[in-house]
Amino acid sequence: MNATLTVLGSGTSMGVPTIGCDCAVCHSSDPHDRRTRPSILVEFNDKNVLIDTTPDFREQAIRERIHKIDAVLYTHAHADHVLGLDDLRPLSFHRPHKIPLYAQPEAAAFLRTMFSYIFDAEYKYGGLAQVELHPIDGQVALFGACFEPVQVIHGDTPIIGYRFGSVAYLTDFSEIPEQSFAQLKDLDILFLDALRRKPHPTHSTIDNSLRIVERVKPQRAFFTHICHDLPHAATNETLPPNVRLSYDGMKLDFEI
Repeated sequence: MNATLTVLGSGTSMGVPTIGCDCAVCHSSDPHDRRTRPSILVEFNDKNVLIDTTPDFREQAIRERIHKIDAVLYTHAHADHVLGLDDLRPLSFHRPHKIPLYAQPEAAAFLRTMFSYIFDAEYKYGGLAQVELHPIDGQVALFGACFEPVQVIHGDTPIIGYRFGSVAYLTDFSEIPEQSFAQLKDLDILFLDALRRKPHPTHSTIDNSLRIVERVKPQRAFFTHICHDLPHAATNETLPPNVRLSYDGMKLDFEI
């Protein structure tokens, strides 16, 4: 089945430009250096599946002219991946059913607490996002496709990315457990966290992610969750031909 992946955001938790920063990348005129918080949209079979609702989701949805969301998958419950949940409101009001949200049990419990006014409160004036949480512990079948959680380690915390069709999307990791590599065979597209070149306790670096690409051997690899240390054009010049920095608004076709 044909599918399209849109990079809604390719930046790190503070975004690029970063508030109060005067560095060259934050003041760059290259639109590829403008990075909102990390998220992707997967379109197939006339359905839209969103991975993570960032604080920039409203801006991303307007930019990409998103008129519907049919399901949301969460990688983990950090602020830069969940705080846009409330902006699902206008996309949820005219549906026959609530938008399903899928997350591992711990992340789902965190979302329920953080957004208790949506999930647990009664607001007589309406206006709440029409969503419902579904804790997951394995594959999620959606609209004829399978989204398979892939465990990664984010600092010292196990979280997940997803394998769907010929694509794997792994954001926010410092390590990939050995058992997860079995899920990364025969990929067309691999997305990997690559925050910067300097080591970081909870995120992968350019060099570490290049080693993963060399091992996994996808047809194409794209780095995401990029901070303001990496200018888009200059960094791409240093990468192998099949590896590139992703950028906001990038679209890729693949088989799901």
